[in-house]
Amino acid sequence: MTLLLKLVLAPVLVVGSSLAGRRWGPGLTGLLVALPLVAGPILLITYLEHGPAFVARAASASLLGLVSLAAFAVVFARVARARAWPGTLLVGWLVCLSLDLALAFAPVPGWLALGFALAAAWVATRLLPAPGELRPVILPWWDLPARAVVTAGLVLAVTAAAGRLGPDLTGVLAPFPTALSVVAVFALAQGGPPAATATMRGLLRGLGGFAVFCFLVAVLAEPIGGWAFVVALAATVLSGAASRRTPRATPRSG
Repeated sequence: MTLLLKLVLAPVLVVGSSLAGRRWGPGLTGLLVALPLVAGPILLITYLEHGPAFVARAASASLLGLVSLAAFAVVFARVARARAWPGTLLVGWLVCLSLDLALAFAPVPGWLALGFALAAAWVATRLLPAPGELRPVILPWWDLPARAVVTAGLVLAVTAAAGRLGPDLTGVLAPFPTALSVVAVFALAQGGPPAATATMRGLLRGLGGFAVFCFLVAVLAEPIGGWAFVVALAATVLSGAASRRTPRATPRSG
């Protein structure tokens, strides 16, 4: 069951967000990736394999991981203006991993971590470069399969290491830009820096809902078990519906 979740759930969600982005633009892809597309399955698998106490602590640490995720968004969008995707991704990952390792050894109460995550999203939005003009792209046939395969590989790596990493480091790494890296690299390679910046702007718009999900799993996993994920997902969807306007349609690429 857990292997099936690792191989199917996160990749399907990433492919779905990518298809939505083709219809409404990379900003929507980033916004959908800000939902717990990968961190959610990682935390759920962690719950199934290690129990509610472990995942409650991991989810609390995940809130600090959102600070690193916000930093990644800013670094990727800015470096993308000067470098191709391999160098941009490498710099973004190094910054994100450095922050993750530092934050994993500085646990704070869940409510304070929630405040840090929301503040980081607010600051990061204002540090993004100015949006540019998006250009139409023709997507190759292997685009969606490649996104799915890369996402599955990254999820397998994080969840396989969870038992050895412990709850704090597992939690901080759960929001690691797994799905975001996939969609951001494809956006940069296919649409250039404006598409990468639009993706990151969409991500930061939705980071509040991501934080709500992690916080509710952290406080509810032990009292109500697996139902914590249902409550957290419902709250995330409702908060997103209340705070986001429906994107306007744009012409399809290709």
